[in-house]
This record gives sequence, structure tokens and C-alpha cells, in this order.
Amino acid sequence: MLRRLVQVGARELSRAQSSTASPEKWDLYAGVLVERLPVVSKYLNPLEKQFQDLLWRVEYENSLKSDHELKHEREIVQTELIKQGKIQVDLEDAGSKQTAQDLKDAYVEELKKFQLGSRTTPDDKANRTTSTDRCLDDTLYLLVQQKLGQQEHLILPQGKREEGESMRQTAERVLRESCGQELQVLFYGNAPVGFHKYKYPRNQRTESVGAKVFFYRASLRSGQVPENLTKFEWLPKEALNGNLTNAAYAESVKKFLL
Repeated sequence: MLRRLVQVGARELSRAQSSTASPEKWDLYAGVLVERLPVVSKYLNPLEKQFQDLLWRVEYENSLKSDHELKHEREIVQTELIKQGKIQVDLEDAGSKQTAQDLKDAYVEELKKFQLGSRTTPDDKANRTTSTDRCLDDTLYLLVQQKLGQQEHLILPQGKREEGESMRQTAERVLRESCGQELQVLFYGNAPVGFHKYKYPRNQRTESVGAKVFFYRASLRSGQVPENLTKFEWLPKEALNGNLTNAAYAESVKKFLL
């Protein structure tokens, strides 16, 4: 019995020593999701179009008449009274007066000349994925080519935190270093919106076992990534999975995409 208690005590002591051992060290990285927001609204699907028509009809039925409509109605009544000879009018003065119907005819002619701008651009037709002048009704996300281990990957811009930096400062520095000074963005806040971690291959581990990446969100304000700086692409949400080759990384990014 005593021998059994000694064995149990030795096992518990071993567990306690292993639990108090120094924890694994991880490198901290900041990544940035840069999005170019839609420039034009999306096409309405049939149900949305039907609902929009309903709202417009309700608004029209409940709206008050404009000054132009009231003037047009008064002129119609006045014309009928003139035909009946109930009122007299100076023909010379009436001929120089622009009526509401004249204005309406001029507006209709001007409307016929109006043409909607194209929703597609030359970069859409050429499928230039490095351009932000495409997919105008969709959100585009920036991917840049960076080296992870021994291979190059298209990922969100990311970089290792340096001593004394906050994670937000790291995110801003990483974006400048990987995308250049021309790219102007607006960060949405100081708190990360997503997280991903991965372990380094065993033969590449030195002081740290892996990396923990904290993602920040930012919207494009102006500028572009210089094409001679790095390989990059602006892609819509549907195209990201095909370009993010690591499934675990793609799943982590997918969680904070809108």
C-alpha cells in the first residue's frame, strides 16, 4: 500500500513540474485586411425590384403635388375658360410666356439624351486583378505575395511585431513596408478583428514554435501598390478561397469577412 502511494505521489509531482515549466514562445504578427468598398450599388434581384416599385408607388400616392403640377393644373383650367370665352387674355403676352407644359416637354427631350454610365470598365474586360477600377459593385480585398517558410504565398499583408510597438503600430508599419507609401487607408480601430496561428516546421524553429497573427481592418482611401514593389491582387470575396492556398488560413480570414 505504501509503495502504491509513493508511485502515485511521484506521478503527481511530475505533472506539477511539467505544468509549471516555461510555456511555449510564439511570435506576434499583425495582418491587415485592406478593402476597396463598392463604388456603385449592386443590381437588384427580382424580389428587391418588386419591393422597390411598391415603395415608390406608396410614396407617390402619399406625396403632395409639386408647384409645377399645381401650375400645370391652373393653366389647364385657364385654357378651358379662354376657349369658352369666359376670360380675356392678351395674346401677345401669352405667346411669350413659358407654360408648365413647355417645361415638361423640354425636360422630356433632355431626358431622352441622357445615358447611364457603364458599370463595367476596361479593366473588367481585361481582368486586370491589380486594378481597383473593376468590380465596381463589389468589395475588393488586397492580397500580396509574401514568403512563409521556403515558399511564396498570396496572403493579407502581415509582418512581425517589433519591440516597443503596439499591434496597431505594427499593422501600420507592415502596410507601409509591404505596399509602399502611396497606399492611403483608414484603419477602423485599435482592436483586431480576426486571429490565426500556425506552427513553424520543426527544422525551422529556433526560439519560437510558431506565429500568432492578429488581423486589423482598413478601407482604401486613395493610391495603389506600386507594381514594381511586390506581386499583389485585388480580389472579390468569392475569389479569395482559390488564392489562399492554406485551408486553415482561409478559414480564419473567412470569419471576419463581411
